[in-house]
Amino acid sequence: MAHEFTGIDEVAHSVGTQLGETEWLEITQEQVNQFAEATGDHQWIHVDVARAAKGPYGGTIAHGYLTLSLIARFGEELFSVKGATAKLNYGVNKVRFPAPVPVGARVRASAQISGAQETPAGVQVSLQWVIEIENSPKPACVAETVVLLVR
Repeated sequence: MAHEFTGIDEVAHSVGTQLGETEWLEITQEQVNQFAEATGDHQWIHVDVARAAKGPYGGTIAHGYLTLSLIARFGEELFSVKGATAKLNYGVNKVRFPAPVPVGARVRASAQISGAQETPAGVQVSLQWVIEIENSPKPACVAETVVLLVR
């Protein structure tokens, strides 16, 4: 765990803080297939190994939204907040997928706290995320998410 905040107020006063990097995570065909089942997105570039081998990337690639959804997992690895009764996904302000993630590649995330806003329920914290692909010049995903830390 990169950061353990002692409370919501500490997070609110930590705008600009880099939260570090996660461990590398290998993207498997099983994960991609499970995501396809869960979402109904069975596009061949993700699930048809034989056809994708002859396609533009030389193999299957992860869904962009699978990559984005890993932010929930990576967030648990990067930081915790004592005293928050819940950490709720509030939204995504911006997201881009600059490079595809080939199945078998490893990804990791880094994040920075970019904003904090008091609300009646708690604090909305904005985070800037970069999900990089090992040995790739371009990231898989860049996103700004908003998490509601409930008091």
